[in-house]
Amino acid sequence: MYIVQIASECAPVIKAGGLGDVVYGLSRELEIRGNCVEIILPKYDCMRYDHVWGLHEAFLNLWVPWYGAAIHCSVYCGWVHGRLCYFIEPHSEDNFFNRGCYYGCDDDNIRFAFFSKAALEFLLQSNKRPDIIHCHDWQTGLVPVMLSEIYKYHGMEHQRVCYTIHNFKHQGIGGIQTLLATGLNQAAYYFQYDKLRDNFNPFALNYMKGGIVYSNAVTTVSPNHALEASTTDVGCGLGHTLYSQRDKFQGILNGIDYDFWNPEIDRHIPDNYSHDDFAQKIYNKKALRERLMLHQTDKPIVAYIGRLDNQKGVHLVHHAIYHTLNKGAQFVLLGSATEPGINAHFRHEKQFLNDNPDVHLELGFNEELSHLIYAGADMIIVPSNYEPCGLTQMIGLKYGTVPIVRGVGGLVNTVFDRDYDQNLPPEKRNGYVFYDTDNYALESAMNRAIDLWYQSPAEFRKLAIQGMKYDYSWNTPGAEYLDIYDWIKHKW
Repeated sequence: MYIVQIASECAPVIKAGGLGDVVYGLSRELEIRGNCVEIILPKYDCMRYDHVWGLHEAFLNLWVPWYGAAIHCSVYCGWVHGRLCYFIEPHSEDNFFNRGCYYGCDDDNIRFAFFSKAALEFLLQSNKRPDIIHCHDWQTGLVPVMLSEIYKYHGMEHQRVCYTIHNFKHQGIGGIQTLLATGLNQAAYYFQYDKLRDNFNPFALNYMKGGIVYSNAVTTVSPNHALEASTTDVGCGLGHTLYSQRDKFQGILNGIDYDFWNPEIDRHIPDNYSHDDFAQKIYNKKALRERLMLHQTDKPIVAYIGRLDNQKGVHLVHHAIYHTLNKGAQFVLLGSATEPGINAHFRHEKQFLNDNPDVHLELGFNEELSHLIYAGADMIIVPSNYEPCGLTQMIGLKYGTVPIVRGVGGLVNTVFDRDYDQNLPPEKRNGYVFYDTDNYALESAMNRAIDLWYQSPAEFRKLAIQGMKYDYSWNTPGAEYLDIYDWIKHKW
């Protein structure tokens, strides 16, 4: 099958979050299964060019219709760790992708409307006719709209679209200018409720809604998150739209790349280990303490790795630090804040706790250090307010670091409570789950984990090893996506 991924990110060349990891990991798995996969991306000035091999101009004169005229673009081609990627560079005074950032500009809606238009125009003019176009998040929500309303009348009537939503919080809002720029034009038509009109703002167009309505299949990144998005406020206003399109909507759990996140071969940790020689993990714990100048003592280490923001349950992260210390354990944090107030708060905490030999707060992100923390910690907390899929808990499981998670989104699909999960036998359980958002709920789960470490170390090791045996690679989701591709290819 010939598959083209259209996205705003692909790790490691363009990565702002989990989206980039998914685009790369899924593409790799699809290729392993014998499919032809190409990826179309913006050519940002700030992307990691050192991760692109053989970058060269592949299509010199791409003219993209825009506001009744056209913008000249060049399309570059290169290999990103084995994946064939095309990068679109517009030559325009708007400098759509020469901003020194991927997102965060006032005209992001127009920037990515142009990218969606340019990607389709590239497929059209280069005579590429993939079986499946797989596009991601609001940035490419207009792709299925323009394919259905414009490009299918110009020789692209057989292409089918799978649209994956990674985060419902950001939906892409535009107005009549979006229609004029892209050539969709007909405001009275597209501002209908069953088309692109935002569900709560009659004067706005919603890119993500357009992607849901016009694509042939819609997915999100875990089964439980699909249920939440359809039935709760996690859908951020799109619940009715998802319900109306329920026959083509489902959740598929993301995978992680075990070539990169694997303690057996991880080059970032001093001692490799597996579930068969779990005892070797202790040497990474010793190395972690040495690096962060923690006291070398017989205590468990609780870790947090991730962004410091409201989505991630930052108030519970803060509480977990002090509760860990009160329970006679050590705490390590690696994360960066997305808001100035949160950043200032954790900088104050870092200064206040600086002389405590049982805690280290590393504000920022360090890829190498994250591997050592996963390998050296005993437990990892993921107290998210909402979590579409979550990679942290899956990585933790692979490294034998027992996850303590809130029961939301993909966390429910991957972590099964040692004491209370009645759907699995004890030998299949792998962590601890709590559900409320208050301190007491978090404390209850943490107490059970820390107490087990102290009182029944053999049982704790058994739990950690059970987690390591889970397979959260791209193997299963890759097969599930191919089933979807096959379904929409033959159904529509």
